[in-house]
Amino acid sequence: MGNIIVDTLIDLVKIIPFLFIAFIIMEYLEHKVKSKSDKLKNNKIGPIIGSLLGVIPQCGFSVMGTNLFSSRVITMGTLIAIYLSTSDEMLPILITGGASFKIIFMVLLIKVIVGIVAGFLIDLIYKNKTKENFDICHDDDCHCDEGIIKSSLIHTLKISFFILITTFILNTLIYYLGEDKIASIIQTNNLFGPFLASLVGLIPNCCASVIITELYLNGVITSGMLIGGLLTGAGIGLLVLFRVNKNIKENIIILTCLYLIGSLVGLLIDLVGIIL
Repeated sequence: MGNIIVDTLIDLVKIIPFLFIAFIIMEYLEHKVKSKSDKLKNNKIGPIIGSLLGVIPQCGFSVMGTNLFSSRVITMGTLIAIYLSTSDEMLPILITGGASFKIIFMVLLIKVIVGIVAGFLIDLIYKNKTKENFDICHDDDCHCDEGIIKSSLIHTLKISFFILITTFILNTLIYYLGEDKIASIIQTNNLFGPFLASLVGLIPNCCASVIITELYLNGVITSGMLIGGLLTGAGIGLLVLFRVNKNIKENIIILTCLYLIGSLVGLLIDLVGIIL
């Protein structure tokens, strides 16, 4: 239990700065330069920027992107581009596991390219479906009239408390279920491997990327399973999405798109016979 609490606190501490920065940006755009929010939302290269930022290790940018999307500062395509390219714990595990530069480069390149292409396609399909900017100051105790910094801090603390509780529950479940059990589900189902790996990747916890990356380094799963699981591994971003974005239908669409893209790209890599 001590290890679970420590792991939960570490996960939270890594996310808080990104949450705070995201809320400051949202507050500033909403209260100071609201017209510029529309310019950012209509930015034609949003998926490119999102995909490149998402590839930076840890899932901080997926959390930041989620908050910006909930306030309609960025588009759905940009958000999904961030999710698909998010590295979480993958990069440190590949480096410490002795993976070659070629493997690391190819994994990152595939994630960035898939993120960019999927982001543009989703924006093209979903264009103008949601035009309004959401007001993050909808709570009675929002304190938005007391300054950007204080209001951002209050929003950050609220979301951080939610993340703390849910991450603790997830870490506890994963601990008692066992990472070995999760790993065995993937490796014993090669035919549906990319679909199962992508499903594991959706777990809003850094353990998902750790399990999938370590299995690949040990030669247990295929390149397609690796990519499928890493594409859907958006870390805590998905957890925050269902907390801050009130449009449940929209959240389900994002989750479904993420899973289908990860699964199909992973399956395609295995069918073509690509070995990283």
